[in-house]
This record gives sequence, structure tokens and C-alpha cells, in this order.
Amino acid sequence: MRKAAMQRCAEDKTGNLARHQHGCRVCAHPEREQIEQEWVNWANTTRLAKRYRLSRDSLYRHAAALGLFEKRARNVKRALERLIERAETVPVTASAVVQAIATYARINSEGRLVERTERVNLNELFARMSTEELESYAREGRLPAWFTSVVGATEDEGRGGETDG
Repeated sequence: MRKAAMQRCAEDKTGNLARHQHGCRVCAHPEREQIEQEWVNWANTTRLAKRYRLSRDSLYRHAAALGLFEKRARNVKRALERLIERAETVPVTASAVVQAIATYARINSEGRLVERTERVNLNELFARMSTEELESYAREGRLPAWFTSVVGATEDEGRGGETDG
């Protein structure tokens, strides 16, 4: 978006909504809801403007005034879906498709990208161990099978060494 259009978007966002609606060609358009829906679903702004006989600037000003940028950002899943759907018909690299799928899988229901991490509190796991399991660990260094299934490979197993358990 050009600098002047971005400045007008910022003015509309902070200005009066009624003033925006009074002069907005998108607000006055008979297919306003369809235009907004398509834009939020990541339709190409230039093509939308041509199809509905609007200017790109008016679409951007309208989106800024009505908070559609935020809705569009939360709807990044839709943009990724469009890329994934076209993977068989357009020249897209395999890595782009894999990355799009991986990113898509990390987007939560609110449209936010979530980095999945797993943390295990070892103190809580030791607190769950029975007295017999704790004594066995103290004597022989052997952890119960359920412990390693929760935590994953222990240090000895991770190095390829043998364990007693």
C-alpha cells in the first residue's frame, strides 16, 4: 500500500466511523458484505477492486476503519488453505507446501500461531513415584517404565547405553 493510503488508513482508524461511512464507496456498495468477506478470506485486493469497481485505496481505508486487518490476520489459515489447495495445479515447491502445512497445523482456533512446546516437571513425576519405586531408583538407578514413557528416553538410553529397566 502506498504511503499516502497508509496515512489515510491510520486517520480513518482513529477518526469517526460515521464520517468514514458517509464517504466510503465500500460502505455504500450493494455487495459490501461479500467484499468484506472475500477480503478477510485473503482474496487479492487488486482483483477485488477491479471486480467490484473500487480502488485499492478505498478497500484498504475501509478495512482499516472497520478493523478488518485484525480479522484478516486471524484468518491466516484461509490463506494457507488456498496455497495448499493449489499445490497440485500451480508451480509450487515441495518445501513451500510442507511449510504451509506445518504452519497451518500450528494455528489455533483463534487464528494465532502457536509454537508447541512440551515441558515436564520432574519434581511432579518423582512425587508420583511410590516408596518402592523411589527406593529402587535410589539403590539401582532404575526408573519405573511409566516414568520413561512420560519423559522419553533417559540419559543412558539417549546415548545408546543399556538400562536395567
